[in-house]
Amino acid sequence: MTMARITSKKPEAPAAETVEKTIGGDKNGGKRVVPTIKASRYYPAEDVRQPKKSRKSPKPASLRSTITPGTVLILLAGRFRGKRVVFLKQLESGLLLVTGPYKINGVPLRRVNQAYVIATSTKLDLEGFTVDQKFNDAYFTKVAAKGSRSAEEEFFEDGKPKAKEPLPASRSADQKEADKAVLAAVKKTENLSKYLKSSWGLSKGQYPHQLVF
Repeated sequence: MTMARITSKKPEAPAAETVEKTIGGDKNGGKRVVPTIKASRYYPAEDVRQPKKSRKSPKPASLRSTITPGTVLILLAGRFRGKRVVFLKQLESGLLLVTGPYKINGVPLRRVNQAYVIATSTKLDLEGFTVDQKFNDAYFTKVAAKGSRSAEEEFFEDGKPKAKEPLPASRSADQKEADKAVLAAVKKTENLSKYLKSSWGLSKGQYPHQLVF
């Protein structure tokens, strides 16, 4: 029976950066230290600009004093422009969380920028109602689906437009849960449901800075 000899490998020494070479000629000094790796002979004509490091951290915009939970807002931009919605809370990004409610005017839970809303003097009594913590900015982000197909191929499948994806049942349940307290507050005031259902717009000769909301 033979025993195998176990030998441990010694760690390799790091390669030297320079090497001493003998140089021929009486006027060359005999020996010279030469780098092992030659530097490139070509350099970029212009220095590559480095991006400046900003010390400023983005801060969410402060909420306007006229906007409080329960305030009825008028949307001025987006898909639901002209609609009246109810403000619920301000998110960490500074955007406003609003709802129609969906049962009254078809506006779902969504985020809007306060620069594109008009705060009205109408306000709902939402005392004792707290918005669930799950309604944050991450709740509204969409998952980007990666695919190798082109945009045209994604839109048309077998010569037909792509079928619209159904709304998840969890989103419908969340909408009903958020609107429950808002609908109860709307029923307390007469004609408030009709007010939220109606759209807002300007007629000829009307100017928004002259109107009282």
